[in-house]
Amino acid sequence: MDAFAYARPRTVDEAVELLTVGDAAVLAGGTDLLSLLKDGVERPRRLVSLLAIPELRRIEEAPQGLVIGATATLAELRAHPRVVAEYPALAQAIDGVRAPQIRNMGTVGGDLLQRPRCWYYRSGFGLLAMRDGESMVVAGDNRYHAIFDDGPAHFVSASSLAPALVALGAKVRLRAGGEREVTLASLYRAPRRDGEREVDVEANEVMTAVVLPPVHGARSATYEVRERESLDWPLAAAAVVLWLRGGNVREARVVLGHVAPTPRNAAEAAAALVGGPLTEERAAAAGAAAVAGAKPLRHNAYKVQLASVAVKRAALRAAGTEV
Repeated sequence: MDAFAYARPRTVDEAVELLTVGDAAVLAGGTDLLSLLKDGVERPRRLVSLLAIPELRRIEEAPQGLVIGATATLAELRAHPRVVAEYPALAQAIDGVRAPQIRNMGTVGGDLLQRPRCWYYRSGFGLLAMRDGESMVVAGDNRYHAIFDDGPAHFVSASSLAPALVALGAKVRLRAGGEREVTLASLYRAPRRDGEREVDVEANEVMTAVVLPPVHGARSATYEVRERESLDWPLAAAAVVLWLRGGNVREARVVLGHVAPTPRNAAEAAAALVGGPLTEERAAAAGAAAVAGAKPLRHNAYKVQLASVAVKRAALRAAGTEV
């Protein structure tokens, strides 16, 4: 690990100023960044801790919804009564983070901006892992990589919370010179060339909050498939949000996780859920529709079936009919 300076600002403006000058990186819970520092993947000259900024830790109810500070921990978010009552998909996503240490140290912003778990990236070959114009991922061990073709990027988005928050219509607030608010879905992108990031966040921007809008009676659920039930990242995940009327699904959203470089909006799967009661057959059809465009690599075709099952199970769970 290279030597670095450490700063602990008291306000967001101070943090932005510290991030603007020189090679600096944001430090929140540190559950991801510290491993990147140890492996030499990240080499900032200064770490700017956000943990002494009170406004970033708050979880507040507001007219526009639930405003979740970016440094609120996963455990604090999971304990909020409104999350438990109104956003079960989010609560279930947090439950999937099995390690108590990570739930109590890891932050909401840190999870959303977590760097890919791709072993090529973590070994220092970059997000695209290209060598002599060829993808090391395509030619090598790609068991845990993307099954949807997003150009040269084959890593999968690592966030546990993003699929549920995208499906629930969350927005994020970012502050540098001024504040901007964008949909969480638009924050993620698949890089097209070396040097591009997988998130649309400037080097001196600080994520200040996630805004979770009211769901007005919607039902939601997350379903994840893991190799091990202990500390592990999902192989595939799905978040489903349903709006019902008279027992029929009138609107749905389906977002896949851990199968593409970004949380994947499965519009075809959502359409398959709409128009009637949510039967097991309709849920299975949605699962099939969600993976209809999948293009697995040599070693990860198994993820197609897992993603399909995740959609089916999440839909049935959201409707309260999971077997």
